[in-house]
Amino acid sequence: MSEEKIRRKQMEDLLVSGITFDKNQVKFTIIDLPDLPGVAAKIFGMLAKIGVNVDMIIQSAAIDKKNDISFTVSKQDMKKTQVELDRTIPEFKATSASVICDEHIAKVSIIGIGMKSNPGVAAQMFEVLYKKGINIEMISTSEIKISCIVDEVDIVKAVEELHKSFGLSQKKQENLL
Repeated sequence: MSEEKIRRKQMEDLLVSGITFDKNQVKFTIIDLPDLPGVAAKIFGMLAKIGVNVDMIIQSAAIDKKNDISFTVSKQDMKKTQVELDRTIPEFKATSASVICDEHIAKVSIIGIGMKSNPGVAAQMFEVLYKKGINIEMISTSEIKISCIVDEVDIVKAVEELHKSFGLSQKKQENLL
Protein backbone atom coordinates (compact mmCIF):
# COMPACT_ATOMS: atom_id res chain seq x y z
CA MET A 1 0.00 0.00 0.00
CA SER A 2 1.40 3.40 -0.95
CA GLU A 3 2.24 6.00 1.68
CA GLU A 4 -0.55 8.25 0.35
CA LYS A 5 -3.14 5.45 0.66
CA ILE A 6 -2.00 4.69 4.21
CA ARG A 7 -2.29 8.38 5.17
CA ARG A 8 -5.76 8.61 3.59
CA LYS A 9 -6.88 5.43 5.41
CA GLN A 10 -5.64 6.81 8.75
CA MET A 11 -7.60 10.03 8.18
CA GLU A 12 -10.76 8.07 7.31
CA ASP A 13 -10.36 5.93 10.44
CA LEU A 14 -10.45 9.09 12.57
CA LEU A 15 -14.19 9.72 12.78
CA VAL A 16 -13.96 13.24 14.15
CA SER A 17 -10.73 15.17 13.71
CA GLY A 18 -11.85 18.53 15.06
CA ILE A 19 -14.49 20.57 16.80
CA THR A 20 -15.20 24.19 16.00
CA PHE A 21 -17.58 26.79 17.34
CA ASP A 22 -18.88 30.22 16.33
CA LYS A 23 -20.45 32.64 18.80
CA ASN A 24 -20.90 35.29 16.09
CA GLN A 25 -24.26 33.94 14.89
CA VAL A 26 -27.83 35.26 14.91
CA LYS A 27 -30.89 33.13 14.14
CA PHE A 28 -33.86 34.55 12.25
CA THR A 29 -37.15 32.69 12.07
CA ILE A 30 -39.92 33.77 9.71
CA ILE A 31 -43.22 32.31 10.85
CA ASP A 32 -46.29 31.60 8.71
CA LEU A 33 -44.87 32.28 5.27
CA PRO A 34 -47.13 31.25 2.41
CA ASP A 35 -46.11 27.86 1.01
CA LEU A 36 -45.66 29.05 -2.58
CA PRO A 37 -42.93 28.63 -5.18
CA GLY A 38 -40.41 31.47 -5.12
CA VAL A 39 -40.79 32.60 -1.50
CA ALA A 40 -37.40 31.25 -0.41
CA ALA A 41 -35.81 32.48 -3.65
CA LYS A 42 -37.08 36.00 -2.99
CA ILE A 43 -35.97 36.08 0.65
CA PHE A 44 -32.49 34.65 0.11
CA GLY A 45 -32.02 36.48 -3.18
CA MET A 46 -32.77 39.77 -1.40
CA LEU A 47 -30.26 38.93 1.34
CA ALA A 48 -27.61 38.04 -1.25
CA LYS A 49 -28.16 41.38 -3.01
CA ILE A 50 -27.37 43.30 0.17
CA GLY A 51 -24.29 41.18 0.85
CA VAL A 52 -25.62 38.98 3.67
CA ASN A 53 -24.08 35.52 3.79
CA VAL A 54 -26.58 32.98 5.12
CA ASP A 55 -25.07 30.03 6.97
CA MET A 56 -27.68 27.46 8.03
CA ILE A 57 -31.23 27.23 6.66
CA ILE A 58 -34.16 25.10 7.84
CA GLN A 59 -37.64 25.13 6.31
CA SER A 60 -40.45 23.33 8.07
CA ALA A 61 -43.02 21.15 6.39
CA ALA A 62 -46.05 23.11 5.24
CA ILE A 63 -49.14 23.12 7.43
CA ASP A 64 -52.31 24.83 6.20
CA LYS A 65 -50.35 26.16 3.20
CA LYS A 66 -47.90 27.99 5.50
CA ASN A 67 -44.41 27.17 6.67
CA ASP A 68 -41.59 28.59 8.77
CA ILE A 69 -38.03 29.26 7.69
CA SER A 70 -35.13 29.66 10.12
CA PHE A 71 -31.64 30.71 9.12
CA THR A 72 -28.45 32.09 10.62
CA VAL A 73 -26.30 35.05 9.66
CA SER A 74 -23.33 36.73 11.31
CA LYS A 75 -24.06 39.23 14.08
CA GLN A 76 -22.67 42.10 12.03
CA ASP A 77 -25.40 41.46 9.43
CA MET A 78 -28.24 41.34 11.95
CA LYS A 79 -29.54 44.91 11.54
CA LYS A 80 -29.53 44.99 7.74
CA THR A 81 -31.12 41.53 7.65
CA GLN A 82 -33.89 42.70 9.99
CA VAL A 83 -34.51 45.84 7.90
CA GLU A 84 -34.73 43.86 4.66
CA LEU A 85 -37.02 41.22 6.15
CA ASP A 86 -39.32 43.94 7.54
CA ARG A 87 -39.43 45.43 4.04
CA THR A 88 -39.82 42.16 2.12
CA ILE A 89 -42.19 40.01 4.22
CA PRO A 90 -45.23 42.28 3.65
CA GLU A 91 -44.83 41.69 -0.11
CA PHE A 92 -46.10 38.13 0.47
CA LYS A 93 -49.43 39.50 1.74
CA ALA A 94 -49.30 37.08 4.66
CA THR A 95 -51.00 38.90 7.49
CA SER A 96 -49.89 36.38 10.11
CA ALA A 97 -46.22 36.28 8.99
CA SER A 98 -43.74 37.52 11.56
CA VAL A 99 -39.98 37.60 12.13
CA ILE A 100 -38.18 36.52 15.30
CA CYS A 101 -34.49 37.26 15.87
CA ASP A 102 -32.40 35.39 18.44
CA GLU A 103 -28.97 36.87 19.19
CA HIS A 104 -28.18 34.39 21.97
CA ILE A 105 -27.12 31.37 19.95
CA ALA A 106 -23.86 29.73 18.95
CA LYS A 107 -22.84 27.05 16.46
CA VAL A 108 -20.84 23.98 17.38
CA SER A 109 -19.51 21.68 14.66
CA ILE A 110 -17.74 18.35 14.51
CA ILE A 111 -15.54 17.72 11.49
CA GLY A 112 -13.98 14.55 10.16
CA ILE A 113 -13.53 12.74 6.87
CA GLY A 114 -14.32 9.44 8.62
CA MET A 115 -17.94 10.50 9.19
CA LYS A 116 -18.91 9.80 5.60
CA SER A 117 -18.23 6.07 5.93
CA ASN A 118 -19.18 5.45 9.57
CA PRO A 119 -22.81 5.55 10.71
CA GLY A 120 -23.72 6.82 14.16
CA VAL A 121 -21.52 9.90 14.45
CA ALA A 122 -24.49 12.29 14.39
CA ALA A 123 -26.32 10.14 16.92
CA GLN A 124 -23.28 10.25 19.21
CA MET A 125 -23.08 14.05 18.94
CA PHE A 126 -26.79 14.46 19.68
CA GLU A 127 -26.59 12.01 22.61
CA VAL A 128 -23.67 13.94 24.17
CA LEU A 129 -25.58 17.21 23.95
CA TYR A 130 -28.78 15.60 25.26
CA LYS A 131 -27.03 14.07 28.29
CA LYS A 132 -25.68 17.51 29.22
CA GLY A 133 -29.11 19.13 28.87
CA ILE A 134 -28.16 21.11 25.77
CA ASN A 135 -31.05 21.73 23.40
CA ILE A 136 -30.34 21.63 19.68
CA GLU A 137 -32.20 24.40 17.84
CA MET A 138 -30.96 23.69 14.30
CA ILE A 139 -28.91 20.97 12.59
CA SER A 140 -26.91 21.08 9.37
CA THR A 141 -24.92 18.19 7.90
CA SER A 142 -22.56 17.38 5.09
CA GLU A 143 -20.36 14.36 4.39
CA ILE A 144 -17.61 15.61 6.70
CA LYS A 145 -19.31 18.10 9.06
CA ILE A 146 -22.26 18.24 11.46
CA SER A 147 -23.24 21.60 12.92
CA CYS A 148 -25.75 22.39 15.65
CA ILE A 149 -27.15 25.69 16.82
CA VAL A 150 -27.41 25.81 20.62
CA ASP A 151 -28.01 28.48 23.25
CA GLU A 152 -24.84 30.55 23.63
CA VAL A 153 -24.66 29.83 27.38
CA ASP A 154 -24.10 26.14 26.54
CA ILE A 155 -21.31 26.51 23.97
CA VAL A 156 -18.33 25.93 26.30
CA LYS A 157 -19.97 22.86 27.85
CA ALA A 158 -20.87 21.55 24.36
CA VAL A 159 -17.31 21.90 23.07
CA GLU A 160 -15.78 20.34 26.20
CA GLU A 161 -18.15 17.36 26.19
CA LEU A 162 -17.77 16.71 22.46
CA HIS A 163 -13.98 16.78 22.84
CA LYS A 164 -14.27 14.14 25.58
CA SER A 165 -16.73 11.98 23.70
CA PHE A 166 -14.73 11.86 20.48
CA GLY A 167 -11.38 11.42 22.25
CA LEU A 168 -9.83 14.65 21.06
CA SER A 169 -7.17 16.46 23.04
CA GLN A 170 -8.54 19.62 24.60
CA LYS A 171 -6.79 22.92 24.34
CA LYS A 172 -7.26 25.39 27.15
CA GLN A 173 -10.84 26.56 27.30
CA GLU A 174 -10.08 30.21 28.17
CA ASN A 175 -10.18 31.08 24.46
CA LEU A 176 -13.84 30.02 24.34
CA LEU A 177 -14.90 32.77 26.72
